[in-house]
Formats: sequence, C-alpha cells, structure tokens
Amino acid sequence: MTRGVLALAPGVLLELDGVEWTVEAVEPQVGRVVLATAAGERERRSLRWLVNHPNVRPLKTSKALSVRGSRQGVVLGDLTEEQLLRARIRAEHVLEAETGFRAGHPSRALPGEPRPAYDPQTTLAERRRAKAAEVQALPPVEAAALGLPFLSKRTLERLAGKSGRDLVLACADGRWTRAGGGHPSITEEVREAIFAVRQESLRQSRMSMAARIRLVNQYVNEVFPDFPLGDVPSRNTLIAVWREWFGSDGARQLYVRTAATAETGHRVVVHRPGQVVALDSTPLPVKVRESVFGEPVSVMLSLALDLYTHSLVAFRLTLVSDTSVDIAMLLRDVMLPLPMREGWGEEMEWPYPGVPASVVTEFAGHRVAALPFFAPETVTTDHGGPYKSHHLVDAQEVLGCNILPARALRTTDKFAVERAFSSVKALLLEHLLGFTGVDVADRGADPEADTLLTMSQMEHVIATWIVRVWQNRVLGEYAPAWGPGEEHSPNSLFAAAALQGGLDLEIPAPELYYQLLRGHHVKIHQGRGVKILGLWYHDPLLEEDRFRGPSSRGGRKKGLWLVRSDRRDRRAVFFEDPDEPGHWHVLRWTGLPPQGEVPAFSDATTQTLLAEVRALGLAPRSDADLLPTLLKILGSAIRVAQWPSQMTKREKAGRSRRSAQAAAAAAAADRPAPEPGDPEGLPAARVLPWPSEASAVERAVDAELRRRREENVAPTPSPPPRLGDSLRRRNLFALPDDGSEARESS
Repeated sequence: MTRGVLALAPGVLLELDGVEWTVEAVEPQVGRVVLATAAGERERRSLRWLVNHPNVRPLKTSKALSVRGSRQGVVLGDLTEEQLLRARIRAEHVLEAETGFRAGHPSRALPGEPRPAYDPQTTLAERRRAKAAEVQALPPVEAAALGLPFLSKRTLERLAGKSGRDLVLACADGRWTRAGGGHPSITEEVREAIFAVRQESLRQSRMSMAARIRLVNQYVNEVFPDFPLGDVPSRNTLIAVWREWFGSDGARQLYVRTAATAETGHRVVVHRPGQVVALDSTPLPVKVRESVFGEPVSVMLSLALDLYTHSLVAFRLTLVSDTSVDIAMLLRDVMLPLPMREGWGEEMEWPYPGVPASVVTEFAGHRVAALPFFAPETVTTDHGGPYKSHHLVDAQEVLGCNILPARALRTTDKFAVERAFSSVKALLLEHLLGFTGVDVADRGADPEADTLLTMSQMEHVIATWIVRVWQNRVLGEYAPAWGPGEEHSPNSLFAAAALQGGLDLEIPAPELYYQLLRGHHVKIHQGRGVKILGLWYHDPLLEEDRFRGPSSRGGRKKGLWLVRSDRRDRRAVFFEDPDEPGHWHVLRWTGLPPQGEVPAFSDATTQTLLAEVRALGLAPRSDADLLPTLLKILGSAIRVAQWPSQMTKREKAGRSRRSAQAAAAAAAADRPAPEPGDPEGLPAARVLPWPSEASAVERAVDAELRRRREENVAPTPSPPPRLGDSLRRRNLFALPDDGSEARESS
C-alpha cells in the first residue's frame, strides 16, 4: 500500500488499521502524539511507533487549515553572512576528512596541507575518526561558536555524498532556515468566523481588535456548537492572522470601507505605453514674468506621465490656475508629436526604431522631437475641479479614453507623477532664478526681484530639459519585468515597446481642437446670431436659409444648434457646418470693430465687464456698446504709453522716481498727524535734558510698575521679631532710648 507524507498537526486525520483517528495534539518535546477517535477514545503514542506503523495512511480530508503554501528550496541567499561563514567552515572540515584538503582538491592546497592525520594515503575511515577526535578536542566555546560539537564520524559519513553548494547548505543549521508562517490552529471553523467578522466590521463603526476577537468567539460558539471554545486560537495568534490576511489596522474606517469596495480581486499590470497615463497639477516653484506687463507671477504646472515608460509625454503652464479646457488640451498634446524647436539639434530628433524619422515627419507635417506620443487608454487624475467637470467627461468620449479619478487618500494610484514633480524640482527648477522653495519659510530674500525668465522662455526650458535630460535619465528601480537588474531610461523603454508591439502612427486631425472645446446648445437668432454666456456672436453664414428656424437635432437638445467656445479667448466661438462635417466656422463677437482687433479676454474679464455694465444701469441694444467698457477695463491697470517697450530710458527713470514718491506718501499716511509748523509732516524730535529728565522718567516708570505688582500679589507678611527682643523689654538694666525719656519727662 502506498503511503503518503505524514504531516502531523492538530486536526489531521489518520487511518490506522482501517480506523479513523484525529491528531489531537503533538508533543515534539517528548516525541509523542495524542490521537482521538470520533467515539471519544484517546491514545498517547510515540512518534517512532506512529512512523513505523505498517497500516497508517493520512486522509485527504483534514480540518487543519494551512495558510502557507509549499515551501521552496533553501538557497545560500537565505543565510546571513555570519551563518554562511560558519557553514563554509563546517564544509571545509568535512572536505578535509574526505580528501585531505580544506578546499577539496590538491590543486587548491593551502600551506602545510595535507596534514599528517589527513594524508590521502591513509584510509577514509581513519581520516574521519581523526576529524571527529580533533573536533572533540576543541575548547567547548570555540566548538559551539563554529557549530562543531556534533560533528561526529556518523555525520561525516552522512555528508560524504555532497559537494559544492549542496555541501554548504547541508552544513547549515536547519534552525536557521526553518519554515516560517502558517498557523495550524486556524481551522476551517475559525477561518470562517474570521472572515465573517471581517465583513461585519466593515459595515459597523471602527472597533478595537479585542472586540473583533470576542466576535470571533461568539460566531464559533453560535454557528459551531460542537466546536470547543478552548480550541479557538489565542489573542496573539488571531491578531497575527488578521494582519497577515487584511493588513494593518491604522486606516480610518471610511477609507477602509472604500478600499474594500474598490478591490477587484486582481491587480493591473501596466505592460505597454499609453495603457495608463497619470495627470496632476501643482504650483510651479519658480516665479516667471508674464508677457503683458512683465511682472513676476506664479503659474501652474500640469504634467502627463506614462506609467510604463515614465515619459513626461506632455506638460502645460497656465496662469493663476488650470481649467478644464487646459486639461483637455493637455490630453490632446499626449496624442500629438512634439515639433522640433528653434535651437534643437539633430540629436533631439525622433530616434525610436521601427519607424524612421522621415516617415514620422511625413505623417506629422513637421520634424518630430524625441518624445513619445500615443492615444491614452486610461487616465488617472486627482480630485481637482477641472478634472471632475462635465467638460472633461465629454472630452474623454471624444478621445476614446477612460478618465478615472484616484481614490481619496490613496497615493499609490498616482505616486509616479508625484515623484516626477519632486524629480523635476530637484533636477531643474532649483537651479533657476526666481525659485521660491517649498514654502514661505524656505523662500529666499526676494525671489520676485530675481525673476528673469518669461512664461514662454520657461516653457522652452522645460521642454528642452524633458527631451534632453529626463527621457535619457536612468530610471533605477523602474526596470521592466522582462529585464530585471538592467538600466533603462524612458527612451529605451519606449524603444523596446516599439520593437515588441510596434507603433501606432495615429496622429489626430487639427479639428480635434474644436471637438475638445466646451459645447453650448443654443438657438440661432436671425440678425443677431447666437448668445454664448452673455455675449452675442455672429457671422454672415448664419443668415443663410438653412439656419432659419430650429435644427434637425432630436432628443434632449431638440431643435438647438451646437456651438463650441474656448473660455481662454472669448473673442470668437466655433460652429461646425452641418453640411460639411469637419469644417468649422468662426463666429466673431459682435462687439469687435469691423477692422482691427482687441486683446484676447477670458471668462473672468467678461464677468467683470458685464458686472460693471449692470452697475452703470446700461442696457445696450448692441454689443458694440460694450467695446469702450472693455477697453476701459483692459487699460485700467496700465495704458499703452506706460508699456515698458513704449517708454524711453528717461521715462522709465521718471516712473521709478514716481514709484518711490508714492511709497513715501504711503508711509506718511501711516504716521501721526504732523505738529503745527512742520512743513514736511515728520514728527519733531523732542530732546530731553540729561540726566535729570531721564532719571525722573525712570523713577516714574519703576514706581508705576511697583504699584501694579503690589496690587496683584498678596500683602507682604510682617517679619518675625529679632532674637533677644523679649530680653530687652524685660531687662531691668537696659537703658531707655531718647524717645522714652522725653515721654516720661513730659
């Protein structure tokens, strides 16, 4: 009869002579095992008797639950440096007894080898007895340190057939690499109770581990009445199992519940470019000069990072804060090839294999830089307002990608882009003038005054750094699964992906810009055009007969026309010709003059303009009346004559002098009213005669402070009488003082 492996643990079922027995307890310290039958019969047998029993067979059905899998083989890497050294010393002793040489071969003999007791001319049995005698003669402390007290002749015979790495592992103490994990006391009943309590604890408020352990006992007691409560594992075992199965218990209950709900049972492995792209925005820690007035301002930096190649496939700089249209255009930049810029050499041109640069240039219509481009499949974002807007939801339908916001307080969902921000700051931004640091406490003396780069120059610097530095920088720990331990950069990873799966040269058409803009469903008014967010837009195209009356659109927006607007520039909106799909018409604001242009204005400027018009009580019939108000708002900050580019050096010096005078006037306004007769408004200095006046002031101040202290503390107790006062009063020979004589004579 074939016998299986006999794994002894509490709960294991064994068959002895056709009778089913359950291992109730194992006592390895005394070499015994306690067996019990279903009828309640118990026997205590030795392990030797059980192993040598001719009719013992382990049953497949067992109540023991092993949470650990099959154990892998032990390797030298499982040993510490000290353990490996001790194992090799033991192996050298074994080799010397087998061959006469510590290294195991005459060609690698050490000085003085072979020793007389281990001469290869002697028999193997004599060398083994000599080695055993040598070990027994070692001092006990030294033998214990080397682990040689039990190196007997029989041990040498057992290790005779091993060599090399196997011999070193055989000489290692088995207690060093004993199996870890596993809890035999966790039976099927206890396991079911633990998972039931886990599901219940997710629904309820946060509870302590002690409360969970009591619920486990309650579940076992009510669901399994025949299960002895004494067999429920201890508190320490249940805590260890809970942490192994469900992790630590440091998160808040709300986030634990959401994390458990979001678990899908499998993890996503990113294995191709564009599969997951992470987006995020942060204030740029460098002041830049805006292009209109040249003042130092703060801008927002938005990055798009491909999680497979860790390439910064797109970025944007926006004033004040980013909007939904900026994020939509950032996703569009991911799909478009980056054109070569002025000053970029051939080393920055498209270098990836599979598709020559000439082919990409022909598709794109311009020379393409060394930066990957592709259509993103899944986009991970944070929970900012621009990322959760309806506009971006419409944009993802146009792009054909899925925009998934990261889970709240789950930094692992987009940790790569967070680390990219830190790397960009440490590798580039810290070296630029106008760097503001992490916060106000780390800021320089005057970063605004040090600001040198304009917004366009900063954008050019970042683009050049990404193509030249970031894309060629060693990633380190981000090596792919098919090349562990190798050095890779974003460019090399993208090149490898291109060789494995090829490249999809799907470059979107220029009309994608209009499709990503915000849509408005409006009516077309004959003679006036369309009204978008409070402004009227018109074009002679709208006077054609096909636009008279409602559109043929059905559904929720029945009878309305779709017009798209760019909130960054409200001078025009865009209308797609229904008879020519893909052909867009520009509808200009009716407030623009027939000839000439006005500066671009955004939603914020429009809202300010309309608010001022309402405050003035105007009700213009035509939007042309709004143009003077708009120009007034645009010129309220600075006029054309005050532009630095329109001023001479003399005028600039005069402007600086007027600024200094304005600062002096502000300081004068903060000072007290001037005394009569002071033409400049500065307070006249009062000279005190020294030292009488000064000492009088000090005495007055000290007296006032002393008075306040005495009011706020308890009265000072009277001092005790001096020693000898009572003797002085009663001493008959004491002479009276002058005051007492005067009183007696009177």
